Amino acid sequence: MTESTYRIQGATGEWEVVIGLEVHAQVTSNAKLFSGAATAFGAEPNTQVSLVDAAMPGMLPVPNQECIRQAVRTGMAIDAQINKWSRFDRKNYFYADLPQGYQISQLYHPIVGEGQVEIVLDEKNPDTSTKVIGVERIHVEQDAGKLMHDQHPTSSYVDLNRSGVALMEIVSKPDMRSPAEAGAYLAKLRTILRYVGSCDGNMDQGSMRADVNVSVRKPGEEFGTRTETKNVNSVRFVMAVVEHEANRQVDVLEAGGKIVQETRLYDPDRNETRSMRSKEDAHDYRYFPDPDLLPLELDDAFLDACRASLPELPDVKRKRYEQALGLSAYNAATLTADADTARWFETLVSEAARIQGKGESDVAKASANWLLSELYGALNRLGKTLDTSPVGPTDGAELLALVADGTISGTIAKQVFEIMLETGDKPGKIVEEKGLKQTSDTGAIEAAVAEVLARNGDKVEQYRGGKEALFGFFVGQTMKAMQGKANPQVVNELVKKALAG
Repeated sequence: MTESTYRIQGATGEWEVVIGLEVHAQVTSNAKLFSGAATAFGAEPNTQVSLVDAAMPGMLPVPNQECIRQAVRTGMAIDAQINKWSRFDRKNYFYADLPQGYQISQLYHPIVGEGQVEIVLDEKNPDTSTKVIGVERIHVEQDAGKLMHDQHPTSSYVDLNRSGVALMEIVSKPDMRSPAEAGAYLAKLRTILRYVGSCDGNMDQGSMRADVNVSVRKPGEEFGTRTETKNVNSVRFVMAVVEHEANRQVDVLEAGGKIVQETRLYDPDRNETRSMRSKEDAHDYRYFPDPDLLPLELDDAFLDACRASLPELPDVKRKRYEQALGLSAYNAATLTADADTARWFETLVSEAARIQGKGESDVAKASANWLLSELYGALNRLGKTLDTSPVGPTDGAELLALVADGTISGTIAKQVFEIMLETGDKPGKIVEEKGLKQTSDTGAIEAAVAEVLARNGDKVEQYRGGKEALFGFFVGQTMKAMQGKANPQVVNELVKKALAG
């Protein structure tokens, strides 16, 4: 396990930062936590609001089993304790976007207990730069609505589409000690949620956001007073909040001030946090068991079904890619960091193995290198993602097979790939129509070699005189003369033979 060396250098010495995250993840479900209203993103305001969500008199909440299932599966994915008995509580506060005047949450008896998330701090050395971050709990709660202050010059409007949407609040232990660790934890947690399918992790749409708890202390001393910065919606911003807030607290303490336990907001334009309100304690919310909801009791059959539905998780997949497919640690970590990328890669490998009649381990390295360098490079240039890629995994596999069987060279493959990106045509069709097949005709290649050597007699003498680095020059000139269509292996052999003569 890697120990952080991150310190803030203050006038009175070094300070250590202590970080905990409370991540709110919107549960993937077609209906809300206690009603049948839809949860689709981007709907017109107040078009996805049931009578329950609007807190009409006499309306009773009914738990959505799918939301409970997804929370349990998430807990299992982080090796957490699953509580067979849990209970909903009312968290009382009054705000315009909360029609009930309370939020249904779980304070005293959450559905998921302690678990852990292993983070990697150096992708190039994932096995030697890990740290385990403890998770204290996951509880299920309903989201509030959204106030809209920019729709009218003197009034604020409220959109209740999010009111009642199911959230998982994933509460970490204060185990992180640097901005990098906080960023790695949030990124890894998002990866796990996406693999499990319990949350889409789209932070830009608000379906995953983090409250960032930060305190500072002299190394080895007791925890200091923490602040909580609310609703941070990107990994980069979480890291920025930690850095800014920790430095602000050090400045306050070294000036003789005290840190106030409070809630703060982050302004990304100014890269600073500002005070929002004093931090409430549990008793301020007057928690009590929700009288309209029975406790949740989970049986073994339900838990077994949840566990059986889990996919191969990212850490297990990464090790399999290294051990079974022979990928480098870096490539394996990169390919498994996102569930969609892993699925795309596995389709590519499966198709490449099928077309070439080989095992997946025989084609995995070439597939990984092509995906991470050629395809990613092209997509970045075009401003596209794997989802919008003009080239699919089956087409990529066909292109790799044409190189593997000697039909085209690696150089020609780059040309074919560019045409695939522009036209969407299959690689085999492009090779046929453009006449790009690689030649192994030794007679034609020998003629080209002889011509290159005849044109460069001085360099031939230098090579034979010991300047062996010129060998690559002769090979390159021969390939150029053959318009890149000659088999490189045959060219190397014939150039070597000619120079030896």
